[in-house]
Amino acid sequence: MTDDAAPELRASDADRERVAEVLRDALAEGRLDMTEFEERLEATYAARTYAELAPLTRDLPAAGVTPPSPVSFVKEPEPSGSWGSRIVGGEGSSSGAVAVMSGFQRKGRWTVPRRFTCFAFWGGGEIDLRDADFADREVEINCIAIMGGMNVVVPPGVEVVVRGIGVMGGFDHSQEGVPGEPGAPRVIVTGFAFWGGVGVERKLTRAERLRLKEERRQEKLDRREARRELGAAHHRGLFDLHDARREAMEEQRELLRERRDEMREQHRERREEMRERHRERRQDRHRRRHGGY
Repeated sequence: MTDDAAPELRASDADRERVAEVLRDALAEGRLDMTEFEERLEATYAARTYAELAPLTRDLPAAGVTPPSPVSFVKEPEPSGSWGSRIVGGEGSSSGAVAVMSGFQRKGRWTVPRRFTCFAFWGGGEIDLRDADFADREVEINCIAIMGGMNVVVPPGVEVVVRGIGVMGGFDHSQEGVPGEPGAPRVIVTGFAFWGGVGVERKLTRAERLRLKEERRQEKLDRREARRELGAAHHRGLFDLHDARREAMEEQRELLRERRDEMREQHRERREEMRERHRERRQDRHRRRHGGY
């Protein structure tokens, strides 16, 4: 799509995909946040004319455009890999957490100190490192769980080492041995669990899940275009109709699979919440029976 195109002309699927590609690049470069990207992407696929598409990329540079002077985007050399910007140094935004017959969470955008100590007694906690920055290239998460539980969530690419000790409890070692990406931090999980447990799991961020979903969508569109070109050379009419129906069925199955995965995740979260509420009620009954002990 060009700027001098008549605004009243109807936009094609290819026009909309070109605009969507510019938006994906802007998201990857940090020009758009996730909310802006989702709003503009939805407007892109709903657009019918060039006039509706043009404003969506008007404030974004085309591929290969150099930012104007005198603004400088030159950065100091960073450590290898894409993790350099997340190793920020300093003392960390939170050095520990305590849960006594309750719970705690550390998640979102926060800075993990070199040593983070957390304690849970008849309670639980979650330490989510997916969107976190790191004070050093190696950080220690020290977990002490007494008749309680904790869960450490790390993003893909982070090396995990588990050194905790469990007595009638345990530490999850399933994520050990996975090589880290270049420049990624190393997370060491230590501590002690008595009648409790400390879990470790890897999860993608919401932004990464959306990016992968968009990549799969683009791959499907590319395959569809290739099949259309093949059908143009052989049996144009009937072949295209059959191919479109098959593609529609494949997309419907994919949507059903995604919805099923979402429902499973929601069911798992609700089940965990119900277990937590049941455990708290059980603890309340125990305290009432034993005079607050």
